[in-house]
Amino acid sequence: MINLLRKHPVITFTAVLIIALLIYGFWPQAILVEAVKASKAPMTITIEEEGRTRVIDRYLIAAPVSGVTCRVDLDVGDEVTQGQTLLTITPLDSEVLDPRSRAQAQARLAAAQSALQAASEQANAAAQASKLATLELNRYEPLLNKGTISRDQYDRALNDANTTAAQKRSADFRVDVARYELEAARAVLEHGSQIEKDESVERILVRSPINGRILKINRQCEGPVNIGEALLEVGDPTALEIEVDVLSADAVKILPGMPVRFERWGGAQPLKGIVRTVEPTGFTKTSALGVEEQRVLIISDLTSPAEQWQQLGDGYRVEANFIIWHEEDVLQIPASSLFRHNEQWAVYKIENNEARLQTVQIGKHNGLAAQVLQGLNIGDQLIDHPGNEVENHRNIKVR
Repeated sequence: MINLLRKHPVITFTAVLIIALLIYGFWPQAILVEAVKASKAPMTITIEEEGRTRVIDRYLIAAPVSGVTCRVDLDVGDEVTQGQTLLTITPLDSEVLDPRSRAQAQARLAAAQSALQAASEQANAAAQASKLATLELNRYEPLLNKGTISRDQYDRALNDANTTAAQKRSADFRVDVARYELEAARAVLEHGSQIEKDESVERILVRSPINGRILKINRQCEGPVNIGEALLEVGDPTALEIEVDVLSADAVKILPGMPVRFERWGGAQPLKGIVRTVEPTGFTKTSALGVEEQRVLIISDLTSPAEQWQQLGDGYRVEANFIIWHEEDVLQIPASSLFRHNEQWAVYKIENNEARLQTVQIGKHNGLAAQVLQGLNIGDQLIDHPGNEVENHRNIKVR
């Protein structure tokens, strides 16, 4: 070998160089990978759907008698007060001469009186329930600060207080509506009596049953109307609820009292809410892709301070995030580091610049991160987005 090196140094050097290059070329090279770490952080499982706001208490004002209405001088959004005259109706002269119509008007008057009495009793019961829930909430607050009761007990008491307050508000609204129905029934009966006595007929005043705003005007111009025909729609836009239609498969995971976060509604901060009702009946809706889906309406109340969402109105779009599960301290890894191996979840750990195959047990999963129940510890480095070239014990280099 020494003689060969002395006689042909160039050839020998070239041969050695070629052998070295071949060895280098076929030697397994470390592949570049991206690394992530297993860490503890808050984790939330949510169901996201679009929804819209709607006024909780709204009233559709219909014509109490057939006749001719005047022109409506109000616009959508105008404020109205309880008892304010919205429009007038000049009744027809023919129909009130029928004795059967007069008897029906008397029956409607009696029914309206009974409805007002029933609504008043329900309002009293709702007021007492709201008062009791508020007292219980006030008792629970100092106990929570002392650690005597759990946060769940306090949250349930808070939910009961908010629910009973909403029920009281709706009960008071029903009293106002029943009182308006009574006045309308009495006006029809008085009109019939005037015609029977050949007295002059005055215009019937259609008044607002509540304090609120005009939400919709069905008839703007003067013209004939039939009894029961919709004229105006009024409501209180300061009392809003959120309706969201979700897939029926997701609706079974949502329960009354569950927290909701409303985002992309136009404000800087998300709004907080709570689920009030999961409607028991579903409906069919065709998606943008033309697929028929079974959907269910979820009704939620806003729990954020009213001054934060005063700019919201009826029918505004929001994005609802129903919080199905949440924990503050969860060992988790990015979902992009997971893959299936022998019907199990697995990851590649980074140890001594090598990829080590590690099976793991996964708990909750929100699409971006996964909870680790077994197989990893805090701070373990993992390969993110492992490709086909990554194998067990393969040399790697973190990018």
